[in-house]
Amino acid sequence: MNFPKELKYTKDHEWARVVGEFAVVGITDYAQDKLGAIVFIELPPLGKSFKKGETMVTVDSVKAVAEVYAPGSGLVEAVNESLRDNPEVINRECYGQGWMVKMKLADTAELGNLLSSEAYEAFVAEEEAKG
Repeated sequence: MNFPKELKYTKDHEWARVVGEFAVVGITDYAQDKLGAIVFIELPPLGKSFKKGETMVTVDSVKAVAEVYAPGSGLVEAVNESLRDNPEVINRECYGQGWMVKMKLADTAELGNLLSSEAYEAFVAEEEAKG
């Protein structure tokens, strides 16, 4: 599995690339692998505001429907429109072209409990060990 070091992670398998007061959000390599082939994505409207932990995006795959939660509170600044027609990009490039939402964060301190790549990797290994 691939967990880029510059990203922060949640225990719900989202990643966040934080730059100043903005965060670009997507799902991790582990999450897309578990979901299997992604066939549909429901993105939020621009300008919608979310509290930390609220569902921002819904992802449908051949195996399940998954929710993507806001890693922090904030406002949707941009969504990856190309995913509407090509959601399978998430399976191929979850950390690049498969990003989902860019948000303007209300309080960057909320991100303090996100995991480093090493901590997330350990968390995933623990999850896998549980079966």
